[in-house]
Amino acid sequence: MHAVIINGSPRVQNHSNTNRILRKFIDGFCEAGNTFELYSLSDITTWDFAREAYEKNDNIIFALPLYVECVPGLMMEFLETLPSKNKDTKLSFILQSGFAEGLQLRCGETYLKILTERLNCGYGGAIVKGDNFGIRFAEGEEVEKLTEPYKEIGKIFGKEGDFFNSKCVSFTGPEILPWLLRVYIGIYFKTGAKKNFAHMAKSWGCDKPIEYKPW
Repeated sequence: MHAVIINGSPRVQNHSNTNRILRKFIDGFCEAGNTFELYSLSDITTWDFAREAYEKNDNIIFALPLYVECVPGLMMEFLETLPSKNKDTKLSFILQSGFAEGLQLRCGETYLKILTERLNCGYGGAIVKGDNFGIRFAEGEEVEKLTEPYKEIGKIFGKEGDFFNSKCVSFTGPEILPWLLRVYIGIYFKTGAKKNFAHMAKSWGCDKPIEYKPW
């Protein structure tokens, strides 16, 4: 099986959670001898190559982060340049976000189904997974630990060619977190998380408080 994989994140690859997820997904996908092409839309100079690959192949995977409930603007701009194809072309999606609850991603997932129809393609399903916020700040073995589950998803897709397997469906995790956990998270983000974000900002060279509003 050959797949064209397009990373729709606007972040450059070194700072892209989606890119880190894809590296692990590709490891699993290629275990059975499958092949792939990978394009990142954050590098606009590759758009012509990505568009050509989209036109010539019939197994396309778009991977993207959830941006304000839907598709990043950079990816939308790219999609507007794509030609209409036929139902022999299958579009599948890896939709990820920092929000932990599956419910937060369902609006975006529904849009991806509509998008597939608008592009006149067949739908290969979507992996929907939140709670990926920490990937951005992890290093070394911690990155491997956080992204390892995507390797199994890659194996499944490499074998079945879509995301309709029951393991893919359940991969999302809880639709809504228990109320007590939600209360705890709310308190944490007003206390401990604020201190952690301030520490991160300082380590990145920021010399102003995180509440600083220059405009």
